[in-house]
Amino acid sequence: MSITEATSGASLKIVGGRLLDGQGGEMANTALLIRDGRIAGLGEAASQVSADETLNADGWVIAPGFIDLHCNLREPGNGQKGNIASETRAAAHGGFTTVCASPETSPVNDSGAVTHLIRDVAASRSPIHVLPVGAVTRGLEGELLSDMAGLAAAGCVAVGNGARGVRNSRILRRCMAYAQTFGLTVMFSPENQALAADGYAHDGLVTSRLGLLGIPEVAETTAVMEMILLAEETGARLHLSQLSCARSVEMLAEARRRGIAVTADVAMHQLLFTEEALAGFDSRFHVRPPLRSERDRKALIAGIREGVIDAIVSQHQPHDSAAKQAPLAATEPGLSTVESVLSLGLELVERNELSLSELVRALTAGPASVLGRQARVAEGEMADLCLFDPKQRWTPDHTTLVSVGRHAPIAGRELPGVVRLTLAAGKVAWQQPAN
Repeated sequence: MSITEATSGASLKIVGGRLLDGQGGEMANTALLIRDGRIAGLGEAASQVSADETLNADGWVIAPGFIDLHCNLREPGNGQKGNIASETRAAAHGGFTTVCASPETSPVNDSGAVTHLIRDVAASRSPIHVLPVGAVTRGLEGELLSDMAGLAAAGCVAVGNGARGVRNSRILRRCMAYAQTFGLTVMFSPENQALAADGYAHDGLVTSRLGLLGIPEVAETTAVMEMILLAEETGARLHLSQLSCARSVEMLAEARRRGIAVTADVAMHQLLFTEEALAGFDSRFHVRPPLRSERDRKALIAGIREGVIDAIVSQHQPHDSAAKQAPLAATEPGLSTVESVLSLGLELVERNELSLSELVRALTAGPASVLGRQARVAEGEMADLCLFDPKQRWTPDHTTLVSVGRHAPIAGRELPGVVRLTLAAGKVAWQQPAN
């Protein structure tokens, strides 16, 4: 009997391996019993219980399923860039059991009808949990407020602006005040559009050398400060999405010391790469916010280590090949990253820039707390699990990547960490094929 068959309505016992609870705790796994989609037992007691199938996880890490707070699933919308079925399967390949679907769809998710469509398609085609994020303004145009009551009733876990800015401070304040009345978290990618203007790279040494149009750090930091002050005034729960600057981390820490309800995340590629990645005009690294300096990169990592930044996200943006085959300024921003987040994080672990427990926390308990949830490996909890072999290596290419978007930042390079099994509510979402 295969694991897929065994978990459809039966029980699975996992023995061996290293168990991380997502909160920093770690222990050797004697046994973990899964039944009816939940963790039915742990430890010696579970080892004495018979199960329909037993899996030996020696040498593997067992962790809560990863949670992605920002993932573009491209549905409804342009099917040539991907869809819910393809991109959630890619997420499962990366060890994710829950993804928050960006409101940047076509049509934009600014109404209960679109939210219901996303949830219905996900229920029938996604192997993992999909949590819609609604648009904070109609059409994400930053002008008229969306129907937040309808979005909340339809099942949106938060509202946000995707990767777009809200042009008007008065409207931004109204967005926060309105969201606060419904208890909705607002997820904003902070960018002052007037200061960012037509830029597409970090305003630094590389842009000066190559003649690129830069986006200065102050385009982010002024927006961060404005959003923090408005959150303090309105009482809104603010989540700053995809930070890129050292100064942003400092302001976030100061806001928390003042008791403001603000959380934050950072995209994995911001922790690995800097503006130097654009030195060869490599369009893969045209991202927004842009890759910044080494000083910024180190400050973002320190923010994760110290718990100032709550979560690491994929900021997955699958594109068709044509979107990246143009002069750098004319290409579309975004990386296809959801399948390589774990491996890139393990590279940071190998370089002693993060510990394994810090990495797992930022992919599990951290993002769960932003959503007001928990991510634990404990008896009675939903069996959302990622089992990976940190020593095994793989090479992302057209034969191993699942996403429609193949513009991964590390295509063709051997990486550490292979996800062997992803379970969502006890069912197999991804299982590494046998060699």
